[in-house]
Amino acid sequence: MENEANQPVEKKKKWHFRQFFSLGEVGGYFFRKKDPNRPLNVNIRIMHGINKISIIGFLLAIIFLIVKRLLR
Repeated sequence: MENEANQPVEKKKKWHFRQFFSLGEVGGYFFRKKDPNRPLNVNIRIMHGINKISIIGFLLAIIFLIVKRLLR
């Protein structure tokens, strides 16, 4: 398909329910293998630890809000 300026029009992707709940990058962040070539740095390890805590806290808050809304 092309529009009036003769540029291709992108087709809309259809989302499936399974894709909506896939962990994708979040799951990869928690369950990735250790890279032996990556240098060990305390600051980076602490940063990743804080990021993981933040992601878990955010997901727990979203679950809490959904449950609270459903039980109302």
